[in-house]
Amino acid sequence: MCRRSIFRIFLVTVFFTFISTSLSVHAEIGEPEKDELTFGFIKLTDMAPIAIAYENGYFEDEGLYVTIEAQANWKVLLDGVIDGKLDGAHMLAGQPLAATIGFGTKAHIVTPFSMDLNGNGITVSNEIWKKMKAHIPMEGGKPVHPIKADYLKPVVDEFKQKGEPFKMGMVFPVSTHNYELRYWLAAGGIHPGYYAPHKGDTAGTIDADALLSVTPPPQMPSTLEAGTIYGYCVGEPWNQQAVFKGIGVPVITDYEIWKNNPEKVFGMTKEFTEKYPNTTVRVVKALIRAAKWLDENDNANRPAAVKILSQSNYVGADYEVIANSMTGTFEYEKGDKRAVPDFNVFFRYNATYPYYSDAIWYLTQMRRWGQISEPKSDEWYVETAKDVYKPGIYATAAQELIAEGLMKANEFPNFATESGFKPEQTEFIDNISFDGSKPNAYLEKFDIGLKDETL
Repeated sequence: MCRRSIFRIFLVTVFFTFISTSLSVHAEIGEPEKDELTFGFIKLTDMAPIAIAYENGYFEDEGLYVTIEAQANWKVLLDGVIDGKLDGAHMLAGQPLAATIGFGTKAHIVTPFSMDLNGNGITVSNEIWKKMKAHIPMEGGKPVHPIKADYLKPVVDEFKQKGEPFKMGMVFPVSTHNYELRYWLAAGGIHPGYYAPHKGDTAGTIDADALLSVTPPPQMPSTLEAGTIYGYCVGEPWNQQAVFKGIGVPVITDYEIWKNNPEKVFGMTKEFTEKYPNTTVRVVKALIRAAKWLDENDNANRPAAVKILSQSNYVGADYEVIANSMTGTFEYEKGDKRAVPDFNVFFRYNATYPYYSDAIWYLTQMRRWGQISEPKSDEWYVETAKDVYKPGIYATAAQELIAEGLMKANEFPNFATESGFKPEQTEFIDNISFDGSKPNAYLEKFDIGLKDETL
């Protein structure tokens, strides 16, 4: 037999071995039980993994044919997932937790995928900024960052003395934005108010120095401009939009409130994940690939991502507005543009892994502000986190990607030893550390906030 024939036989053998291996890998999770899916999102830049998984063909690689639909607000989005109009959605991290424990709408929602870290900011009106600036230390003609709520407190006190309410906006009662805004305010001695759902009080303004209310993200700038609110906490591009329109000043990012804090998640009903397990894993595989693409090569793909997100069917804001934060910078006062390379993180630092400790932090904030009416045991926090966050599904998806050669094992946690709890986290604006295994001890550390009492 000639060398050419031997070589051909070798190539054929290698080819069929590759096909066989590929098929056996896919056979481990099986074909998708449901292949036509509809996903929801809100017009924020952190919905990017869904858009990129769609645009780059990662969903189709998994045999999934996906339709993506923008939703009017977070309640409409959650209701769509619960009633089955949506098969999954870009969600506030607090939404699956709140729904599962019955704060607001009762439904068992789970998350097998965390969508990002950081990505939010707090903006105040020009009028409030002018008042705050008188109290902020300066260096080289620019404010020293991070800007604490300590510098807002004299302004809020002035409003109180005049008998005028100091109003601020956040996007939803169980949003990261609500908890971050409350955290920042309380760290500066400004009480953001309590909820008392057992008394029918869901306004969250009991004992409040600053009154927080819900405003949908795209409406934040216009609501600020109208003077209905004096500041807000929101995701991008709606802080940078205030800068471009000249109507407000972002004073702090959530990265400066809690470094590398968890932000959005991908939510699905527990029923969906149990009825369609193969489909669920394949969705997570596609989203992991999209998250990696967004962060790889030091964010080299971000300009391309910004171009996609600027389309009207996604975020629909100007390229320059979205790029201001997505490409590693953030503009505070107009002209004060600073490097914030980790403002948006989609894959680095195991951003996509659904850590139980992340869930527990959200639950502690729900308890701190009264959304959870009564004290709970540490065990309750852990069990609730495990009811909602599903790292097992994530690990299956990741291991499939590793087996297919699309990802490397060192890009993920060590699944054999991972507990789901991050080491104690210390980089908060108030220097109070968080250990997810000790939620009640954590709550005891705060001067402002509920502990053992019930309102």
